[in-house]
Amino acid sequence: MTRRYEANGPEAEFEPGSRGRVLRNRLGITSVRALQRQESESLLATTQQVIDEVVVDHRFTAADICRMHRLWLGGIYEWAGEYRSVNIAKGEFMFAAAAQVPRLMQQFERGPLRLHTRVVRTRRGSRQ
Repeated sequence: MTRRYEANGPEAEFEPGSRGRVLRNRLGITSVRALQRQESESLLATTQQVIDEVVVDHRFTAADICRMHRLWLGGIYEWAGEYRSVNIAKGEFMFAAAAQVPRLMQQFERGPLRLHTRVVRTRRGSRQ
């Protein structure tokens, strides 16, 4: 079976009994479908929680993205909410090198996140 992603390092360990198809997880799930179902259910719950918490003028940061990732996958994976420390490839395509992720996230925060998630201010300079 061809794996969806290829990676090396501690975040790339597979769950014993999964025949190398399911990442090591806190729940001991060995079935691909069961893990996908758990991830999907967690995503729905996290999406609703974030929608309920975030105000319309919130300026997102890299820390917010890490928090959302931790909320989504923290109950499933030990490494959720952290920048990855392994390099990942899909076929011939290499994703950003793990060592570059902190710098790239900083650029993302200073660029698109800052530009597209503006904070609304009143005339006195306070947040509305």
